[in-house]
Amino acid sequence: MEVLLADYLGFCYGVKRAIKIARENAAPDGSSCTLGPIIHNPQMVERLKREGVGTVERVGDLPTGKLIIRSHGVGPETYAAAEAKGLDVVDATCPHVKKAQLSAKELADDGYHVVIIGEQCHPEVQSIEKWAGGDADIVETEEEATALQSVPRLGIVSQTTFSGERFQSIVSVLLTKSRDVRILRTICTATDQRQKAARELAARVDAMIVIGGKNSANTTRLAQICSDICPTHHIETAEELDPAWFTNIDKIGITAGASTPDWIIKEVYIKCQRI
Repeated sequence: MEVLLADYLGFCYGVKRAIKIARENAAPDGSSCTLGPIIHNPQMVERLKREGVGTVERVGDLPTGKLIIRSHGVGPETYAAAEAKGLDVVDATCPHVKKAQLSAKELADDGYHVVIIGEQCHPEVQSIEKWAGGDADIVETEEEATALQSVPRLGIVSQTTFSGERFQSIVSVLLTKSRDVRILRTICTATDQRQKAARELAARVDAMIVIGGKNSANTTRLAQICSDICPTHHIETAEELDPAWFTNIDKIGITAGASTPDWIIKEVYIKCQRI
């Protein structure tokens, strides 16, 4: 059986940067913590914990020390709360997410009603909404976009890991909601590259393995893209591989989300070759 890797997979620049910042600020005494998991990969979060980077869910959970803002970002009120408590704030927000946050703020400051195309419950989207002043609409489907009221001025941004195709489809609906529409496309290049590479590889193989956290939006989206083309299995680690998946398979493809570490990809690749 031939095992093929997607041209683009695994850690993106923003995730690499966040992990590097976290490691540079590790503290064995537990005084260095990320606010929420720094990325959506439980194996990486656990490894960082062993290296001296813990996790807290609220600013108030850390009595003193360094509070590391995770790659998904937070709203301006979180920075204020941490500084008011005297915490040393270390910002590991992905630069692409920061761009989306500031784009939302720019639109709101210019008098546009902001619509964020993305997942309502995703922490990145929630942070973007806060930078838009907390008065933005969040839509994930064409149906949700259709249900919005028309407004005089409409500004559009997106979750950085959202599907480019679905973004365009939703935008086509939103264009009917105002005569003054301003679009700031904030999907990052790495997302586009990974989705395109996954789609191309899925068309060349008999089945796909997609590696990444089950709570990772960009990994889940890769699995959705691949499953539209061929049988697809979303796993977090090599231990989840099932030999039954490889019956009558000549070629299998592997891709991985932007928060999937290299060592996990390697373990899956090696095990696939041995099955």
